[in-house]
Amino acid sequence: MEMKDSCSVILTAYHSYAQSRIHLVDEGYNEWYTSSKQNASVKVQYQGIDLLGRMSSRGTRPSPPPSPPERPASRDSQDSMEDYWSEVKNIEEDGQRGHEDLLERGSMDEVELEEAWLQDAGLSTLMSGALGEGPAEALLSTLTRSQAAMVKKRVDNYTLTVRKRSKQPTRHVRDIFSTPDKLVRQMCPPCPPPQDTSDSLSFEVPYSEGTTAHHRGRQGDCQDCQRIRRDDHDLPTFQLPRPKLGLTRIQDLSCEDMKKIGYISLIELTTFYDGLGIELKRNRAARSKARDSGIFGVPLTTLLENDQKKFPGSKVPLVFRKLLSKLEQTGLQTEGILRVPGSASRVKHLRQELEQKLYEDRFDWEQVRHNDAAGLLKMFIRELPYPLLTLQHAPAFSAAQNISSPRQQIQALHLLIMLLPEPNRDTLKALLEFLRKVVAYEEKNRMGLWNVSMIVAPNLFTYRGKNAKQEEMQGAAGAAHLVRLLITHQDLLWTVPCFLISHVRKLNEAGASKKPPSSEKTKRKLLLMRRKTTEREKTERSELTDLRQGVIRVHAPLHAKISMAIQLDNETKAKDVMARFDYENGRGTRNTSRRPRQYLFEVGGNIGERSLDPETHLLDVYHVNPHCEWVLKPTTT
Repeated sequence: MEMKDSCSVILTAYHSYAQSRIHLVDEGYNEWYTSSKQNASVKVQYQGIDLLGRMSSRGTRPSPPPSPPERPASRDSQDSMEDYWSEVKNIEEDGQRGHEDLLERGSMDEVELEEAWLQDAGLSTLMSGALGEGPAEALLSTLTRSQAAMVKKRVDNYTLTVRKRSKQPTRHVRDIFSTPDKLVRQMCPPCPPPQDTSDSLSFEVPYSEGTTAHHRGRQGDCQDCQRIRRDDHDLPTFQLPRPKLGLTRIQDLSCEDMKKIGYISLIELTTFYDGLGIELKRNRAARSKARDSGIFGVPLTTLLENDQKKFPGSKVPLVFRKLLSKLEQTGLQTEGILRVPGSASRVKHLRQELEQKLYEDRFDWEQVRHNDAAGLLKMFIRELPYPLLTLQHAPAFSAAQNISSPRQQIQALHLLIMLLPEPNRDTLKALLEFLRKVVAYEEKNRMGLWNVSMIVAPNLFTYRGKNAKQEEMQGAAGAAHLVRLLITHQDLLWTVPCFLISHVRKLNEAGASKKPPSSEKTKRKLLLMRRKTTEREKTERSELTDLRQGVIRVHAPLHAKISMAIQLDNETKAKDVMARFDYENGRGTRNTSRRPRQYLFEVGGNIGERSLDPETHLLDVYHVNPHCEWVLKPTTT
């Protein structure tokens, strides 16, 4: 079939109507697009997608199939990328494809690349400082052998490239890993490969450990490597596991622990990609001229700082929340929502009004039509000076398109979500939750999962630079597929894997045992804290004369009964403790609609703070973190 847009770009794709199957991640791609603009014809090999539904050799162009039947009128058809390229045309006509003038990019040389990687992985001291200083040794001591080998590889490459550039002498990688008995013995032993079932995704084992087992098998016999069909109902489904330690959402952990999750996730993602034979690239922002006021074209962090002056605790930009709310109120049941563009002149006028009136509460949201709101929403995402998926991690997101296994694509996205800065992650989550609602009203709005993904992908995966057009054509279907996975599996992707939390626990324990000598002021403060702790423990022992194994004391400062000793057994869950406090304080029979819901937290020990899933088995947490405190309080989200 042929698709033509107003920019004189002709896109030719070969389809098999006998099989509605798409190969999203073949090494050889067998699709050619012919583009002509201003009477110049350029032939581009479209790498990344085999629409014939079968594997083909690299560089072999298939003969065109018989002419397909006429495209049905229904928008539910999954046989083309028409919505994607229509959205690209709308973006080009809008003339706001990102602020390339605000962001000057440069390619990193090897030294800069390794420096940035070690910095983001929390291992910057390996470049100059002694191993025993800072958190680097503690972090190294928690790594698996595969992860440690990856760190060694990066440090070795950094050392060699620095020497080539004749910089000041740096420590050789042997100086860091010269005492294997000291470090390797402390590292986690190699984990067994996960049980690879069709409907579960293991959170217990690092994803990089599964790549070795995957390569040992014959790829042709692996059901997990079957290519994905484009039909919505053919997406792989993965159920959330139910570990006894409970599911942990990103917002359930303290900021300090999430920072450590980021360190470990980067090391794990690099190890994971290396095991799959994928090079982990990154972009560098050389110079920025981003605005520090206004609405559009302003960094997320700046927007949130401005929003929080008026609305403390805001995690998603105000204008973004307002646009999503407007669309949910008026657009979810409107046919073609997100697809049908609003009036360009009206959208431009509304944008100017938002810039002037949003923070003064003078903007009239009643004048905004749903198509206008959709246009403003997509414009906001496109014009972020730093992409929502971040400039540095955008190549890693794009590289996930080249992974053949759907399970491993999900695992790659999972680690990447853990790496995103908090403002980006929260804003992306709000967007995906809205898109899921759009898909839920498909019968009314005629926007299925694939349609929504094709519309959002060109706005989310922005391509900049002289090769942007070719890169976009090569990655179109893959980008839309990744958006589809993000929408479908968002609950899973915003849950922290157990193996990462285990890493954090070990890191906290290792760090606590290697704390540097404290100053006199700090020593006095610690002594005072110990005295208070001792006095509190004496009081608790007087209240609980028989402190047996498996007995915990739960503190509930907002309850009438602020403390309670509870004997744990194998079946005791967090929800049981919450219910008991409600009963003891008479809340089981009173109207509690005005009272904030409280959750049980584990605080201290080998974790900063973690809000416990109501289904968490407390005896298992007690064994993993015996020195934590148990506190019942409201969450901050």
